[in-house]
Amino acid sequence: MKTKSLFSLTLVAALVAGAGGAGATMTAQELERLGKDLTPMGAEKAGNKDGTIPAWDGGLPTIPPGVDPKEVYADPFPKEKPLYTITAANLQQYQGKLTAGQIEMLKRFPEYKMLVYPSHRTAALEQSEYDHIKAEAGKAALAEGGNGILNVKNSSVPFPMPKSGVEAIWNHMTRHRGGSFIRYTSLLPVQANGAFTPVVRIEHIAMASKVKNAEPNRLMYYMRTDTAPSSQAGTALLDYEPLDQVKEQRLVWTYNPGSRRVMRAPDVSYDSPAIGSDGLATQDDFDGFNGAPDRFDWKLIGKKEMIVSYNNNRLIAKQVKPTDIVRPGHMNQDLVRYEMHRVWVVEATLKPGKRHVYSKRVFYIDEDSWALVHADNFDGRGELWRVHEMHGLQYSAAPAYGPACDVIYDLQARRYLVSSLVNASKPFKYHVEFDLSSFSVDAMRRFAN
Repeated sequence: MKTKSLFSLTLVAALVAGAGGAGATMTAQELERLGKDLTPMGAEKAGNKDGTIPAWDGGLPTIPPGVDPKEVYADPFPKEKPLYTITAANLQQYQGKLTAGQIEMLKRFPEYKMLVYPSHRTAALEQSEYDHIKAEAGKAALAEGGNGILNVKNSSVPFPMPKSGVEAIWNHMTRHRGGSFIRYTSLLPVQANGAFTPVVRIEHIAMASKVKNAEPNRLMYYMRTDTAPSSQAGTALLDYEPLDQVKEQRLVWTYNPGSRRVMRAPDVSYDSPAIGSDGLATQDDFDGFNGAPDRFDWKLIGKKEMIVSYNNNRLIAKQVKPTDIVRPGHMNQDLVRYEMHRVWVVEATLKPGKRHVYSKRVFYIDEDSWALVHADNFDGRGELWRVHEMHGLQYSAAPAYGPACDVIYDLQARRYLVSSLVNASKPFKYHVEFDLSSFSVDAMRRFAN
């Protein structure tokens, strides 16, 4: 099916589906398209009409030829040069392919730029993940109010052809990240003058489907400890992420090394300030969006061709240090790679009577990976407040598409937050065998000490 016709169908679906209710399972005819004219994850295989988006040919499920396996984050396209550079001076020529947040950054900072490279559709999973998606796509449905998903056990994309905005955001939240892994990251709250103190972390992450004896109604298990700075070293957090967070509240514990006490943290959700973010992000800003979707009405706007951050291997090259990335006002844009890709656009509007610091959020979700690549967040007055860019790449060792880092620009505070910045000298450890005891309170204490 051509891009134009699919886009038209998407608009019709958005008008009739809105926020989503019980949802509708895929028809037999729709299921047959997976792996044919659609990728196994539901994206259009074909490229676009003008050739700026190529056809998907399987992505990069393994380390590409010519790349040293020891340099797992090496750029698979090292000889490529930017096709063009977008600045405030030529913004008008490209603004139809840019988000409101990107446009504002270009206008606000005279030296801000976007280097646009040839597009590569690198996102790929292993065949077993594709098999799970196809096996369960015809059964998946939304729980009441769109607050969870039903009839899904192993699939990472319950709705390959989403009919509503909330189905698309669930695809993002359940997407395959590598199953079970350990990663080493940093959080950088940056002052207006560019000063920052890194918060260094070790994170254990596992989807419930990859955890032995996982509990019912679980989406994910997450545990982290801070190793730097010294004032925060040993601080730890443990999260049991429910599949339906309205039915069952997120369970979070924190460990304080000074008091050596474990405490329940019932307010780690929605718009409470993200721990360690210095007030620059909400809890549900993590990963672009996470948690219960019940405070917003979700609208599927449709699919668009947009210039987004993609294939950012250079950002986490071994020679690149945090001081190379951070600049006053914004990240070092010489290190950020942009490409043209098709994205699903989802608009979330705060429900009447519900509370959240954001009145509206616009999400841009990559069609190939279901990863959020950009989000614009608006305050209670309807003004653009925080611009959130996810700088991703294909992790062939998983294989899965995931973050190199993400950045939230707070336009009101005139500061920004770099989070989940991957430590290139300590690669991800994938396919880690976890059971439920790996994510116990006792395990958190041992992890922190």
